[in-house]
Amino acid sequence: MPNLSHERELQQQGFPIVAGIDEAGRGPLAGPVVAAAVILPEGFAHDVLNDSKRLSPKKREEVFSELIDNKLVVSCFSVIDAREIDRINILRATWKAMAESYAGLTRAADIALIDGKPVKDFPGQHKALVKGDSLSLSIAAASVIAKVERDRLMLDYAEKYPEYGFERHKGYGTKLHLEALAKHGPCPIHRRSFSPVAEAERK
Repeated sequence: MPNLSHERELQQQGFPIVAGIDEAGRGPLAGPVVAAAVILPEGFAHDVLNDSKRLSPKKREEVFSELIDNKLVVSCFSVIDAREIDRINILRATWKAMAESYAGLTRAADIALIDGKPVKDFPGQHKALVKGDSLSLSIAAASVIAKVERDRLMLDYAEKYPEYGFERHKGYGTKLHLEALAKHGPCPIHRRSFSPVAEAERK
């Protein structure tokens, strides 16, 4: 289970306020990439909070609500849509979402603890932590918020574009999604810079 040991290590190095950052939606063929930044209160503990991928959708929603309703938890999320992903590429779009979520926090952080690898042009000091969503409570909280916010957006898109089944796969390249893509072609939220979408558009 993730804990606050990485946050405490940074605090001992002179960074009292640590924000955890993670993203959801780098891999899908459709929809946005969403990043979240979270500052947890001193001594925060949770029996269930973990990497969002290890939680059921129902449990993610429960943890999400607990985080959002906790007035001591500071959070912000950023959404970068498919058109912008196509314009600047998915890596830069992910970095942009991470930077925006960090900059949007209502309480300034001294440093960010980011899941994965270092982020280019990040607007503050940061430390990258591979598999951070399973190690750091702050990053795990960010992963849950980013995932739930993105899933909710994809459910909205599922109503707008019902032929693709977004409510089931959330834009990932499942068999169902690829079959729908081949039959109907891309819709406005598909990422045309991703090869399966580009191939479907050419047909």
